[in-house]
Amino acid sequence: MPPQLIKQFNAIFLTLALSLLSACALPLRAPSGSATPATTSTPEPPTSTPVPAAATVNGEIIALTEYQAEIQRYKSAQTALGKTVTDEEAERIVLDELISETLLAQAARADGLIVTESALQSRIDALVATLGGADKLSAWQFAHGYTDESFRVALKRSAEAALMRDKIIAQVPLTTEQVHARQILFYNASEAQAVLDEINSGTSFDQLALLYDPATRGELGWFPRGYLLEPSIEEAAFALQPGQVSAVIQSGIGFHIIMVVERGDHALSPDARYTLQQSALQNWLTQQRAQSQIVLTP
Repeated sequence: MPPQLIKQFNAIFLTLALSLLSACALPLRAPSGSATPATTSTPEPPTSTPVPAAATVNGEIIALTEYQAEIQRYKSAQTALGKTVTDEEAERIVLDELISETLLAQAARADGLIVTESALQSRIDALVATLGGADKLSAWQFAHGYTDESFRVALKRSAEAALMRDKIIAQVPLTTEQVHARQILFYNASEAQAVLDEINSGTSFDQLALLYDPATRGELGWFPRGYLLEPSIEEAAFALQPGQVSAVIQSGIGFHIIMVVERGDHALSPDARYTLQQSALQNWLTQQRAQSQIVLTP
C-alpha cells in the first residue's frame, strides 16, 4: 500500500476510534418461556483451546499474537520517526499500553459506556467507504499484522478506552486555585543569597527582577498545583501570600527567589489544563492497577 494511503488510514483509524462516544448498549433479550426439555444423553462439547496470552487483566486475556504484532507495529513506527528502541523497551512500552487500555475499556463497560457491535460495524463500513473498498482495508490490516477479528477487537477496545479516558479528564475543572508568581533565577547559591538579603533590606523585588531578567522580569504567570516541573518551586509559591518573597530555593536548574503577585481561583490555561488532565489519567491508572489482578505470562 502506498505510504500516503497508510498515513491516511492511520489518521482515519484514530479519528474513528475516538469518535465512538455516542454508542449505546444493545438491549438484552430475556429468554422466552418454554417447557423443560427431556434429558437426553449427548456427547460433551469439545473443550475450547485457551488463547495464548501475553497477560491477563482481571481475567481478560491480552492475546499473545496481538501483543507480538503490536510490538512490530511500534518498532516500525519508531523506525519511521528515525528513532531506535531496544526489544526490551518496545516490549515494556507496548505491554504497559495494552494493560492501560484494557483497564480503561473494562471501566467503561462497567460504567455503561459500551460500544455495540452494530456501532462498531457501522464505523468499519464508513472506513471501508472512505478508503475506497474492503480490499484497501484488508491490505492495511495485512501490512500491520491484523486479522479481521483482531482488528475489530483492537478498534472496539480502543474506542471503549477513549470513552473512559474522556470521562476521567472531563473531571478536571476549567477553573481552580492558582498563584501568579515571579522569580529571579541564579546559578550559584551565594549570589542568590546576596540578592535575597537586598530584598529583605528593602530593595524592590521588581527592580531586581528587571535587572537580572530584563526580557521577562521573571514572569512565571498563573499556575495551579501539579503543573510546574519543579515541585519545590510550586510548593514554595503556594506557601506564600501576595507580596511575600520566598527563601532561596534550590532546584535542578539553579537557585530561585519567588515572589507571589496574586493568588486565588483562576481559569486554567490550555496547557495547564492538559497537564492536569494527563496527571488525573495517570493517577487513575495507578490506582486501578493497584486494585486489579494483572498476571503477566512468563
